[in-house]
Amino acid sequence: MSVLAKLNVKSVQRTAYKSASEQRRAKLLSAIEEQMRVWADAVVGKDYVLAVRKWKTNAEGERVRVDAEKRVRAWFFEQDGGYYVQCKYGARALPIADKGNAVFVKELAEVNAVLEAFYKAAAAGEFDTAVESVAKRKSA
Repeated sequence: MSVLAKLNVKSVQRTAYKSASEQRRAKLLSAIEEQMRVWADAVVGKDYVLAVRKWKTNAEGERVRVDAEKRVRAWFFEQDGGYYVQCKYGARALPIADKGNAVFVKELAEVNAVLEAFYKAAAAGEFDTAVESVAKRKSA
């Protein structure tokens, strides 16, 4: 008896692909989660950096993988005696409830509540149309 004959072999066609809007929503949700980590480090007074691996050429001319740090920019900034919080998709700020592109809070501690509200809204699909309009590439 052959080795393959012992296996339970079946034919299957993969159909569990996500739609474009589901993929965009997942990307936005992971970005909001990352901003929550940025906020947690900002409260402590540290800059949030992400460890990434890059290919670089060393002194001998060989390409080697090295560990590097990538600084993640915060979606919140201090201005006008408080903090503005934006929800971004890529580098573009999303419109929030068709009124503006930022939420104003008085203290840094309140930023997390806004980020949690963004997360709930994104999970419910409230940002889908805004993300779709921002994600479209403009023709040259």
